[in-house]
Amino acid sequence: MIKGLAITPPVLGRITIGKVVEKNGKRLPEKDDAFTITTQVQNRDGWLLHPLHQKLVEVSSNGKIRSIPVKLLFNSSDLNLRAEYSLFDRTTGRPVCVGNGETARRVGHEGISECACPSPEGCEFGGKVGCKPYGRLNVHIEGQDEELASFIFRTTGFNSIRTLTARLRYFEAVSQGNSRYLPLQLKLRAKSTTQSHRAPVYYVDLCLRDGVSLNEAVSQAIGEARNVAEAGVDIKALERVAKQGFGNGAFEDSEEEGVAIVEEFFPETEAGEVVPDTGKVTAVKSKLTARLGGTVPTYAAQAEEEVAA
Repeated sequence: MIKGLAITPPVLGRITIGKVVEKNGKRLPEKDDAFTITTQVQNRDGWLLHPLHQKLVEVSSNGKIRSIPVKLLFNSSDLNLRAEYSLFDRTTGRPVCVGNGETARRVGHEGISECACPSPEGCEFGGKVGCKPYGRLNVHIEGQDEELASFIFRTTGFNSIRTLTARLRYFEAVSQGNSRYLPLQLKLRAKSTTQSHRAPVYYVDLCLRDGVSLNEAVSQAIGEARNVAEAGVDIKALERVAKQGFGNGAFEDSEEEGVAIVEEFFPETEAGEVVPDTGKVTAVKSKLTARLGGTVPTYAAQAEEEVAA
């Protein structure tokens, strides 16, 4: 196996609750009030819809997908959902710094080093230039062809990450470690906050499918796990291989995926570009300081000259 390359679950498509639209010559993320299921192919108009999207639209009550029937790929909560504080280079799409609130891996001009991770609020480097929670959830959508492939849901929403983390751990606990076999659904929920000025904020929850009680779901999961084991399928071995694959690279997301991830989840801020930590600072125009004739300092990789305001 190639060292330095994270081996992640095969992906058939994407699950999103938003899209990227063009406004004033810039491509910016726009939230939605429904799920969209796409392939991994995009054209000038955006990502192409997956056939499962239309199937779920047809059975929805109002033409909007508010829930998706799913099962988990693994029993381990940490394998199903990976979430860290993340900072990307908006130019290249490469990860710059990824941490768990205690330690982080950061890219500098001398390579990747380990450093303390105080979270974005307490980090002088990441807090000013767009570091935030970033989660990836892999699920199996009912009706998909390949059992060991998945659809990926990416999010930088705190509500989604916190809710999914809690649900996964609860389901793993009550099912005696057999959450892979539970009949679940991704459900879109809404809440209002002070920050949203009382407007609804949508986030993703993971719950049992409608009409299924917890007792029924757990009993079904334990029975299915027993049948799978009797058939010779070794799920523990699958999880060992998956864990080894995730740990094979410094960062999970590749540069190839990073550009689209940055566009959707880490849009450009007024302070300018996010680039690797090299200790050098470049003055970059921002929308506000452009009017005032000033500049805002930000990090730049091996910058040779400053950009005048």
